[in-house]
Amino acid sequence: MPDIETFEKISDLFKQLGDPTRMRIFWILCHHEECVIHISARMDMSSPAVAHHLRLLKTSGLVTSRRQGKETYYRASDSDKAQALHQMIEYLMGLT
Repeated sequence: MPDIETFEKISDLFKQLGDPTRMRIFWILCHHEECVIHISARMDMSSPAVAHHLRLLKTSGLVTSRRQGKETYYRASDSDKAQALHQMIEYLMGLT
């Protein structure tokens, strides 16, 4: 049986996507690289609110970023955990 730390790490990943707004942002970034302004427009949210969610997703390793001029562009990480969570979201969307 895996140790408690493994279960805690997995639980933390699920907590990151436990917020529907954060899950939507993650889903968008699994399909497109976007800057905060474009995500804000798609989500009908303020840029600071989107930036807050992006910081949490980036800290958890689910999202990466790159700078281009004055803009920062975000996308889903290429990590196994990000890909697995994306596949799980897509699968569950198909069930609803």
